[in-house]
Amino acid sequence: MSNNETKALAVLEQHKFELIPMSDDLKDIIAEEMDGLGAVPFDIIKIPSGGGLSFEVPGENEDIPTVATELVGIIVDHHPVNALWMNEYDGSNNQPDCSSFDGKTAVDSSGEIKSCANCPYNQFGTARNGGKGKACKNMHRIYILLGGQAIPTLLVLPPSSIAAWRNYIGKKIVVKGKRPYMVLTKVTLKKEKNEGGIAYSQAVFTKVADLTPVECAELKPMVDGFKAMTRSVAMQSADTFVEGAGQGGFEEIDGDENPFA
Repeated sequence: MSNNETKALAVLEQHKFELIPMSDDLKDIIAEEMDGLGAVPFDIIKIPSGGGLSFEVPGENEDIPTVATELVGIIVDHHPVNALWMNEYDGSNNQPDCSSFDGKTAVDSSGEIKSCANCPYNQFGTARNGGKGKACKNMHRIYILLGGQAIPTLLVLPPSSIAAWRNYIGKKIVVKGKRPYMVLTKVTLKKEKNEGGIAYSQAVFTKVADLTPVECAELKPMVDGFKAMTRSVAMQSADTFVEGAGQGGFEEIDGDENPFA
Protein backbone atom coordinates (compact mmCIF):
# COMPACT_ATOMS: atom_id res chain seq x y z
CA MET A 1 0.00 0.00 0.00
CA SER A 2 1.38 3.40 -0.95
CA ASN A 3 1.88 6.25 1.51
CA ASN A 4 -0.99 8.14 -0.14
CA GLU A 5 -3.35 5.19 0.38
CA THR A 6 -2.21 4.87 3.99
CA LYS A 7 -2.98 8.54 4.60
CA ALA A 8 -6.25 8.21 2.71
CA LEU A 9 -7.50 5.41 4.93
CA ALA A 10 -6.57 7.40 8.06
CA VAL A 11 -8.92 10.36 7.50
CA LEU A 12 -12.00 8.78 9.11
CA GLU A 13 -9.81 7.44 11.89
CA GLN A 14 -8.43 10.93 12.43
CA HIS A 15 -11.96 12.17 13.11
CA LYS A 16 -12.66 9.12 15.30
CA PHE A 17 -15.35 7.89 12.94
CA GLU A 18 -15.84 4.14 13.11
CA LEU A 19 -17.04 2.82 9.76
CA ILE A 20 -18.77 -0.56 9.96
CA PRO A 21 -19.12 -2.08 6.47
CA MET A 22 -22.28 -4.07 5.79
CA SER A 23 -20.94 -7.57 5.39
CA ASP A 24 -22.42 -10.21 3.10
CA ASP A 25 -23.40 -12.17 6.22
CA LEU A 26 -25.42 -9.23 7.53
CA LYS A 27 -27.11 -8.78 4.15
CA ASP A 28 -28.07 -12.46 4.15
CA ILE A 29 -29.44 -12.21 7.69
CA ILE A 30 -31.54 -9.15 6.80
CA ALA A 31 -32.89 -10.79 3.65
CA GLU A 32 -33.80 -14.01 5.45
CA GLU A 33 -35.24 -12.63 8.68
CA MET A 34 -37.15 -9.74 7.09
CA ASP A 35 -38.67 -11.97 4.42
CA GLY A 36 -42.37 -11.17 4.27
CA LEU A 37 -41.99 -8.26 6.73
CA GLY A 38 -40.88 -5.56 4.30
CA ALA A 39 -37.80 -3.39 4.58
CA VAL A 40 -35.75 -2.82 7.72
CA PRO A 41 -37.39 0.03 9.71
CA PHE A 42 -34.95 2.87 10.18
CA ASP A 43 -34.47 4.59 13.53
CA ILE A 44 -35.65 8.20 13.41
CA ILE A 45 -33.81 11.13 14.95
CA LYS A 46 -36.20 13.78 16.22
CA ILE A 47 -35.70 17.52 15.87
CA PRO A 48 -37.18 19.24 18.94
CA SER A 49 -39.84 21.93 18.89
CA GLY A 50 -39.72 25.31 20.55
CA GLY A 51 -36.08 26.09 19.77
CA GLY A 52 -34.47 23.14 21.55
CA LEU A 53 -30.79 22.56 20.78
CA SER A 54 -30.53 18.80 21.29
CA PHE A 55 -31.53 15.86 19.11
CA GLU A 56 -33.35 12.83 20.43
CA VAL A 57 -31.36 9.85 19.16
CA PRO A 58 -32.91 6.36 19.48
CA GLY A 59 -31.10 4.08 21.91
CA GLU A 60 -31.33 0.39 22.73
CA ASN A 61 -34.57 1.14 24.60
CA GLU A 62 -36.96 2.92 22.24
CA ASP A 63 -38.68 4.63 25.17
CA ILE A 64 -35.43 6.11 26.46
CA PRO A 65 -33.68 8.07 23.68
CA THR A 66 -30.26 9.58 24.16
CA VAL A 67 -29.69 13.30 23.80
CA ALA A 68 -27.06 14.72 21.44
CA THR A 69 -26.16 18.30 20.58
CA GLU A 70 -24.56 17.25 17.29
CA LEU A 71 -24.62 14.44 14.75
CA VAL A 72 -21.52 13.52 12.78
CA GLY A 73 -21.86 11.07 9.95
CA ILE A 74 -21.94 10.24 6.26
CA ILE A 75 -25.10 11.11 4.34
CA VAL A 76 -25.86 8.12 2.13
CA ASP A 77 -29.20 9.24 0.67
CA HIS A 78 -31.73 12.07 0.80
CA HIS A 79 -34.99 12.95 -0.92
CA PRO A 80 -37.98 15.28 -0.51
CA VAL A 81 -41.34 14.18 0.84
CA ASN A 82 -44.61 16.12 0.85
CA ALA A 83 -47.61 15.52 3.11
CA LEU A 84 -51.03 17.17 3.23
CA TRP A 85 -53.58 16.84 6.01
CA MET A 86 -56.89 18.45 5.07
CA ASN A 87 -57.55 19.00 8.76
CA GLU A 88 -54.93 20.59 10.99
CA TYR A 89 -52.35 18.01 12.04
CA ASP A 90 -53.03 17.19 15.73
CA GLY A 91 -50.17 14.84 16.50
CA SER A 92 -52.25 11.69 16.24
CA ASN A 93 -51.44 8.68 14.08
CA ASN A 94 -53.48 9.91 11.13
CA GLN A 95 -52.04 9.29 7.68
CA PRO A 96 -51.84 12.24 5.27
CA ASP A 97 -54.74 12.82 2.89
CA CYS A 98 -52.15 13.22 0.13
CA SER A 99 -48.46 12.34 0.06
CA SER A 100 -45.44 12.35 -2.21
CA PHE A 101 -42.10 10.57 -1.88
CA ASP A 102 -40.23 12.71 -4.39
CA GLY A 103 -41.79 16.18 -4.07
CA LYS A 104 -43.05 15.88 -7.64
CA THR A 105 -45.80 13.27 -7.92
CA ALA A 106 -48.34 12.66 -5.16
CA VAL A 107 -51.08 10.14 -4.47
CA ASP A 108 -54.17 11.16 -2.49
CA SER A 109 -56.25 8.92 -0.21
CA SER A 110 -58.52 7.94 -3.12
CA GLY A 111 -55.56 6.74 -5.17
CA GLU A 112 -55.59 9.65 -7.60
CA ILE A 113 -52.16 10.67 -8.89
CA LYS A 114 -51.45 14.40 -8.81
CA SER A 115 -48.68 16.82 -9.74
CA CYS A 116 -47.17 18.60 -6.73
CA ALA A 117 -46.14 21.58 -8.85
CA ASN A 118 -49.73 22.24 -9.92
CA CYS A 119 -51.41 21.46 -6.62
CA PRO A 120 -53.11 24.52 -5.06
CA TYR A 121 -52.21 23.29 -1.56
CA ASN A 122 -48.51 23.31 -2.47
CA GLN A 123 -48.44 27.06 -3.09
CA PHE A 124 -47.16 29.72 -0.72
CA GLY A 125 -49.90 31.68 1.00
CA THR A 126 -52.17 28.66 1.57
CA ALA A 127 -51.19 27.98 5.20
CA ARG A 128 -54.17 27.59 7.51
CA ASN A 129 -52.83 30.14 9.98
CA GLY A 130 -52.98 32.83 7.32
CA GLY A 131 -49.20 33.03 6.97
CA LYS A 132 -47.08 32.88 3.85
CA GLY A 133 -46.39 29.17 4.17
CA LYS A 134 -48.07 26.20 2.51
CA ALA A 135 -50.93 23.92 3.48
CA CYS A 136 -48.87 21.03 2.10
CA LYS A 137 -45.81 20.33 4.22
CA ASN A 138 -42.57 20.03 2.25
CA MET A 139 -40.16 17.92 4.29
CA HIS A 140 -36.86 16.27 3.44
CA ARG A 141 -35.55 12.89 4.49
CA ILE A 142 -31.83 12.54 5.18
CA TYR A 143 -30.31 9.12 5.81
CA ILE A 144 -27.15 9.58 7.83
CA LEU A 145 -24.70 6.82 8.69
CA LEU A 146 -23.40 7.54 12.18
CA GLY A 147 -20.11 6.23 13.49
CA GLY A 148 -20.26 2.70 14.85
CA GLN A 149 -23.53 1.86 13.11
CA ALA A 150 -24.09 -0.55 10.23
CA ILE A 151 -27.44 0.95 9.15
CA PRO A 152 -28.17 4.65 8.51
CA THR A 153 -30.55 6.63 10.69
CA LEU A 154 -33.38 8.75 9.30
CA LEU A 155 -33.42 12.49 10.01
CA VAL A 156 -36.60 14.20 8.78
CA LEU A 157 -36.21 17.92 8.17
CA PRO A 158 -39.29 20.10 8.72
CA PRO A 159 -39.96 22.93 6.23
CA SER A 160 -38.05 25.43 8.35
CA SER A 161 -34.75 23.53 7.87
CA ILE A 162 -34.94 22.83 4.14
CA ALA A 163 -33.33 26.14 3.10
CA ALA A 164 -30.31 25.34 5.29
CA TRP A 165 -30.01 21.89 3.71
CA ARG A 166 -30.37 23.33 0.20
CA ASN A 167 -27.60 25.87 0.87
CA TYR A 168 -25.29 23.23 2.30
CA ILE A 169 -25.77 20.63 -0.40
CA GLY A 170 -25.66 23.25 -3.15
CA LYS A 171 -22.78 25.46 -2.03
CA LYS A 172 -20.55 23.05 -0.13
CA ILE A 173 -21.05 19.75 -1.93
CA VAL A 174 -22.35 19.62 -5.50
CA VAL A 175 -20.60 22.75 -6.81
CA LYS A 176 -17.36 21.10 -5.66
CA GLY A 177 -18.17 18.11 -7.86
CA LYS A 178 -18.88 15.87 -4.88
CA ARG A 179 -21.68 13.65 -3.61
CA PRO A 180 -22.93 13.88 -0.01
CA TYR A 181 -21.29 10.54 0.93
CA MET A 182 -17.90 11.94 -0.07
CA VAL A 183 -17.72 14.19 2.98
CA LEU A 184 -18.12 13.85 6.72
CA THR A 185 -21.03 16.07 7.79
CA LYS A 186 -21.92 17.57 11.18
CA VAL A 187 -25.51 18.52 11.98
CA THR A 188 -26.34 20.85 14.88
CA LEU A 189 -29.34 22.97 15.86
CA LYS A 190 -29.90 26.67 16.38
CA LYS A 191 -32.85 28.58 17.77
CA GLU A 192 -34.73 30.83 15.39
CA LYS A 193 -38.01 32.78 15.47
CA ASN A 194 -40.54 33.33 12.72
CA GLU A 195 -42.24 36.63 12.00
CA GLY A 196 -44.87 35.80 14.60
CA GLY A 197 -42.22 35.47 17.29
CA ILE A 198 -42.60 31.69 17.62
CA ALA A 199 -39.33 29.91 18.37
CA TYR A 200 -38.30 26.84 16.41
CA SER A 201 -35.25 24.62 16.00
CA GLN A 202 -33.37 24.88 12.70
CA ALA A 203 -30.81 22.37 11.50
CA VAL A 204 -27.29 23.62 10.73
CA PHE A 205 -25.02 21.63 8.40
CA THR A 206 -21.21 21.84 8.47
CA LYS A 207 -18.64 19.93 6.45
CA VAL A 208 -16.16 18.31 8.82
CA ALA A 209 -13.80 16.88 6.22
CA ASP A 210 -13.53 15.70 2.63
CA LEU A 211 -13.09 11.96 2.36
CA THR A 212 -10.28 10.76 0.17
CA PRO A 213 -10.72 8.97 -3.18
CA VAL A 214 -9.79 5.68 -1.52
CA GLU A 215 -12.44 6.11 1.18
CA CYS A 216 -15.04 7.20 -1.36
CA ALA A 217 -14.34 4.14 -3.48
CA GLU A 218 -14.77 1.92 -0.43
CA LEU A 219 -18.05 3.64 0.49
CA LYS A 220 -19.64 3.62 -2.97
CA PRO A 221 -20.88 -0.03 -2.89
CA MET A 222 -22.28 0.53 0.61
CA VAL A 223 -24.09 3.68 -0.48
CA ASP A 224 -25.62 1.92 -3.48
CA GLY A 225 -26.86 -0.84 -1.19
CA PHE A 226 -28.31 1.65 1.29
CA LYS A 227 -30.15 3.53 -1.46
CA ALA A 228 -31.86 0.31 -2.52
CA MET A 229 -33.09 0.02 1.07
CA THR A 230 -34.09 3.66 1.61
CA ARG A 231 -36.00 3.97 -1.66
CA SER A 232 -37.74 0.66 -0.94
CA VAL A 233 -39.05 2.16 2.30
CA ALA A 234 -40.17 5.25 0.40
CA MET A 235 -42.19 3.19 -2.05
CA GLN A 236 -43.96 1.01 0.52
CA SER A 237 -46.20 3.25 2.60
CA ALA A 238 -46.69 6.65 4.19
CA ASP A 239 -46.25 5.36 7.73
CA THR A 240 -43.18 7.43 8.56
CA PHE A 241 -44.84 10.67 7.53
CA VAL A 242 -46.44 10.75 10.96
CA GLU A 243 -43.02 10.45 12.62
CA GLY A 244 -41.72 13.35 10.59
CA ALA A 245 -44.79 15.45 11.26
CA GLY A 246 -44.04 15.59 14.96
CA GLN A 247 -40.52 16.95 14.54
CA GLY A 248 -40.26 20.61 15.27
CA GLY A 249 -43.80 21.24 14.12
CA PHE A 250 -44.38 22.78 10.72
CA GLU A 251 -42.92 26.24 11.18
CA GLU A 252 -42.57 27.93 7.83
CA ILE A 253 -40.04 30.58 6.94
CA ASP A 254 -42.34 33.31 5.70
CA GLY A 255 -41.49 34.31 2.17
CA ASP A 256 -38.91 31.56 1.67
CA GLU A 257 -38.71 30.39 -1.92
CA ASN A 258 -40.02 26.99 -2.84
CA PRO A 259 -37.01 24.65 -2.48
CA PHE A 260 -38.53 22.25 -5.01
CA ALA A 261 -39.18 24.79 -7.76
